[in-house]
This record gives sequence, C-alpha cells and structure tokens, in this order.
Amino acid sequence: MPTKVKTAVVRETKTRIRVSELNLRKAAARLLASTLVSPEVSYIQRELGVSATQEDLDAKVIAVRAMPWSSIVLPD
Repeated sequence: MPTKVKTAVVRETKTRIRVSELNLRKAAARLLASTLVSPEVSYIQRELGVSATQEDLDAKVIAVRAMPWSSIVLPD
C-alpha cells in the first residue's frame, strides 16, 4: 500500500511598505542620480496608492523619469 508523501508549500510573501514621500525620496536617492520633484512624488503616490512592494516602488521611481512631463502633472 503506497504511503502519502506530504510536500511543503513555500509561499513567498512580499512585504508592503508605505508609499510616503520619505520612502520615495530614499528610493530615488538609491536608484537615481537626483531627487524627485513634488509632481513626480504626487504622481507615484496616485499610481501606487497607500502601500506597495519595494519592487513596485523602485520600478515606478525609475519609470517616472522616462515619462513625458504632461502625463505626470495634473491639468489645472
């Protein structure tokens, strides 16, 4: 009679961090040669919401520099 073999399921959980101005500025200092300006910070906060993974935050910080300015700034 065959025995049941239990296999362990490994779940990788990604820690979510707050999308605060301080965390965005720290990520920019680590990833970019310059700091983010306030419209860029506001755009990232609008896009990511209250919390995100570090990978999402890093990707958005890098991507915001390649975006056209008209898509970052809110129209008046």
